[in-house]
Amino acid sequence: MRRLYFLIPNVDSAKTIVDELLLARIEARHIHIAAKDHHALVTSDLPEANLLQESDFVPAVERGLAIGGATGILAGVVAIALPGVGLALGGGAILGIGLAGAGLGAWVSGMIGISAPSSRLTEFETAINEGQLLMMVDVPKAEVDKITELVRSHHPEAHVEGTEPVIPAFP
Repeated sequence: MRRLYFLIPNVDSAKTIVDELLLARIEARHIHIAAKDHHALVTSDLPEANLLQESDFVPAVERGLAIGGATGILAGVVAIALPGVGLALGGGAILGIGLAGAGLGAWVSGMIGISAPSSRLTEFETAINEGQLLMMVDVPKAEVDKITELVRSHHPEAHVEGTEPVIPAFP
């Protein structure tokens, strides 16, 4: 999946684009809109971006898993190297402590990441504060050009702002 970014000037244009995306077989759950006025999105029945799209939760969890897992494995190796304790713990200690470290790292990083605004959306912060809407559309890699051209050709008022390379499968 790839995430496409579009800046839309108003709610009416966004509603029309969402309808066209739905007709192009993009599921509603793959369309997210960030706006300064969240009430306008709700009253217009537009798909509002949630905390996963507006925060750094997913990248933070990924970093926490990697760092926590590496730290846990290192702690497991140290525990096994201790004289007298290493034989009693065995190789399962490395795995167990590594998994515990990965879990703890993901949890702590996730808590920090969910409170931080998305680093990807900071470049759009000025436009959103000026009243524009940021539409994020998750599409299969093969559909990127088709969907970008659809929006560009039917809606010259919408600005294509680029593509994010990879979208994690779980959000």
